[in-house]
Amino acid sequence: MQHTASPEAPPCWLCFDSTRPPARPRPCGRIALNILVVEDSERLREALTRGLGAAGFTVDTAADGVAACQHLDSYDYELALLDLGLPRKDGLAVLRHVQNRAQRPRVLVLSARDQVADRVGALNQGADDYLVKPFAFDELLARLHALARRPQEARPLHLVAGALNLDPRARLVEVDGQPLSLTPREYALLELLLRHRGRVFSRAEILDRLAGGAADVSDRSVEVLVFWLRHKLGQVGLKTLVETRRGAGYLIA
Repeated sequence: MQHTASPEAPPCWLCFDSTRPPARPRPCGRIALNILVVEDSERLREALTRGLGAAGFTVDTAADGVAACQHLDSYDYELALLDLGLPRKDGLAVLRHVQNRAQRPRVLVLSARDQVADRVGALNQGADDYLVKPFAFDELLARLHALARRPQEARPLHLVAGALNLDPRARLVEVDGQPLSLTPREYALLELLLRHRGRVFSRAEILDRLAGGAADVSDRSVEVLVFWLRHKLGQVGLKTLVETRRGAGYLIA
């Protein structure tokens, strides 16, 4: 995954509704905000990356809805820019996916769909703001900064289960203070189950959350993933942490 945060990058005004650039964007006065830009137009995606990087954001990008869900399940973002007309999984489906996350970013929909019904539908699905293309980059920045100033719901800084401590920011897992080495998908599964303790996740749900329909992941691979996660947990005395509900799925109680 590529991160971009370059204060030296030129400001991006994209020339959508103006023939002159806006004032040079200013950082929002805090540490760099992590933002996910979900846009299938390569030209617009790259321009937004340059412009937001120049404004002090740390930018990740996704070109389709499946990749967006994978990013959202693997990393924490304060903000997301989301197009609606995406390949593989549309923007409204991504919005529904966002609502199931314990740590959800503020979502600004950036779409050419300019009908009232489109705006209302996106806002009802959980979007925090809606901006129609073409747009002025100054307005986009102002809206993002306004969203960033909204207070986030309180959430635990660490996910804890007995002797196990998972730090989502650092993406580290420790047991009794000792690091536990996990693959990215093992970590993602453990974090998913810890964030939703007591909820049973079916194999299909785990596939959708962790792989987003990727061709290299199958129903059988979920069993293998759970087996190896349990094996590693068992080596540190936590073999029964991940439970099976026969015919339903897996959970951490």
